[in-house]
Amino acid sequence: MAIPSSFIQELLARADIVDIVGRHVQLKKGGANFMGLCPFHGEKSPSFSVSPSKQFYHCFGCGVSGDAIKFLTEHAGMTFIEAVKDLAQQYGLQVPDDDVSPQDRAKAAQAREQQATLTSVLEKAATAYIKQLRGSERAIEYFKGRGLSGKIAKTFGLGYAPQGWRNLASVFPDYNDALLVESGLVITGEADDDTAGAGAAEAKRYDRFRDRVMFPIRNVKGDCIGFGGRVLGDDKPKYLNSPETPVFSKGRELYGLFEARTALREHGYALVTEGYMDVVALAQLGFANAVATLGTACTAEHVQKLFRFTDSVVFSFDGDSAGRRAARKALDVALPFASDVRTVKFLFLPAEHDPDSYIREHGKDGFAAYVSKAVPLSRFLLEAAAEGCDLDTAEGRAHMASNARPLWSLLPDGALKPQLLAEIADRVLIDSRELLQLWQPAALGHKNSYKKNSSSRPSGKGYRPELPPISGQSRDSAEFAAYPVHPGDQREESDYASSEPHFPPPADSARSFGRLSASAGRAPRRVAGRILPASREDRVLRLLLIEPQSWDRLGTDEHQLLLALPAPHGPLLVWLESQLHEHGQQPWAALREGLRGHAHEHYAVAQLAQIPEGVQPDWDEMRAILRQLLDLKLAQEKAELAARAATDPAALQRLRELIEQSRIQKTAEKPA
Repeated sequence: MAIPSSFIQELLARADIVDIVGRHVQLKKGGANFMGLCPFHGEKSPSFSVSPSKQFYHCFGCGVSGDAIKFLTEHAGMTFIEAVKDLAQQYGLQVPDDDVSPQDRAKAAQAREQQATLTSVLEKAATAYIKQLRGSERAIEYFKGRGLSGKIAKTFGLGYAPQGWRNLASVFPDYNDALLVESGLVITGEADDDTAGAGAAEAKRYDRFRDRVMFPIRNVKGDCIGFGGRVLGDDKPKYLNSPETPVFSKGRELYGLFEARTALREHGYALVTEGYMDVVALAQLGFANAVATLGTACTAEHVQKLFRFTDSVVFSFDGDSAGRRAARKALDVALPFASDVRTVKFLFLPAEHDPDSYIREHGKDGFAAYVSKAVPLSRFLLEAAAEGCDLDTAEGRAHMASNARPLWSLLPDGALKPQLLAEIADRVLIDSRELLQLWQPAALGHKNSYKKNSSSRPSGKGYRPELPPISGQSRDSAEFAAYPVHPGDQREESDYASSEPHFPPPADSARSFGRLSASAGRAPRRVAGRILPASREDRVLRLLLIEPQSWDRLGTDEHQLLLALPAPHGPLLVWLESQLHEHGQQPWAALREGLRGHAHEHYAVAQLAQIPEGVQPDWDEMRAILRQLLDLKLAQEKAELAARAATDPAALQRLRELIEQSRIQKTAEKPA
């Protein structure tokens, strides 16, 4: 959905960023602003400033900045649309949705009301379970036996569901309320052998969780959406999850992600485990960056959600055959996300250990050292492809090549993909060009520097987004024909992120990319019937509009850079990111419809019209552009820090860090 910029402006005008940030960060008044420890990087002295007058936050340590919406997307892991809706609900505003029919609008309102009601019911049950834990010596002894403190139990909201069929009847006034069944707290059904006897009359409606220690499951906003329960005795099943409900889906949620948000940035990676106790015990022992799947195999949605918070994921599995099978499933779903700026590894523990027992035996440093030796995705792919193949025979090598092909094809384009092709070719004793010819017969017939594999396309082989023609025959071309020559000369205050830093390119920085227009934001200018070369920002925008799935190939720093660009590029990329989170990848025709009503609709259409038919985007050029933009941003940040360094110790420290980083980078780039 396209949200009018005027509504975003009104929403940010009403929102109190001190209140919003203060729910996640302890803030103290310091002059005109509020200061606290930055939630985006680890620090001991406060350098995170929140300005009530500007309604803006900025960290002098790591450089992050933004408004209330940006904070919710970056810290709480919400999509842009989710953040806007969340803020609007808090401040009593209705998000405009004029493009939705009255029936759909009513249906959506009903769904939102239902979700809010269900989470309220689940929160009430969670509070009751916490109270029950305080009175259960048996449950407390279990947690103490696992080495958990009261502090960590409070952090995760651990509780206890007592014995008995209808304990929740004392929590909710109406035990027959349909919401109790819909939320998964209560089961209805006929009496069976397990419920026969004295309890048979009540067995038709009874508590799902009985005599279990309870683990509340929260979404990224912190709402309770379900539970996991573990038996204290030998009953089966050992673990029991809430069923699928309108607010809970095992394939989308990760246990502990809400609690781990800050730790993910501090540790630099997410550790994916297999159980609730692994997450809680690891947090107790210093690894609060652990999360767990909920009794199901890892899904693409799990991986995509994790990469919103970190660029590195380590999957932890038992070293037995079952653990290897689970790791192979995780490999399949992780491969499409394994871009050059992301890291995926696989940790296989000794058969006699789980993460909890290993860290208790070998200590925090020993576990950290073991994690550092986790198997990289590239090596595990080769091992998986070679499994069961006798590489001493031609048949075995051919078998490995056959196994490797579907795995390799899942990888996104980048530097990793050709390297793995070369390693596979080396293992099977075939020249890499010959192997590529076998796998992709047309690949060597013509050079295509940016061609996504079929697994990432919304349609079959040969798919190309339908672009508006340059001629004046389509309605789109008529729309952008009258687009003003210099739309980007004035930054539009009504656009989301318009108050983000602006990084204007220097006049002499475009030698490798052709001559830039005078403003990075202006539309291509026509001179004597021809179009001057597009700006860097235009080229990035064109590639992402044609191949929106390329957004997932970029790193966190690159995302932040692009979203902070001035209008029209920044707001368009903010919109594109929200489309990806809400709808997944879409062809241009679908994106075009979603653009209608956007403040920069005509500019985006004009950019697509400038691409000649048959020309494909160049990913290498995209990378070069992003490197230059990042360098420009770094140079401006250094200049700003240098101006404050004489009177601001935090600015001086940050400046020294940036200078040292630049020195190390230049040293690494020098030829040997």
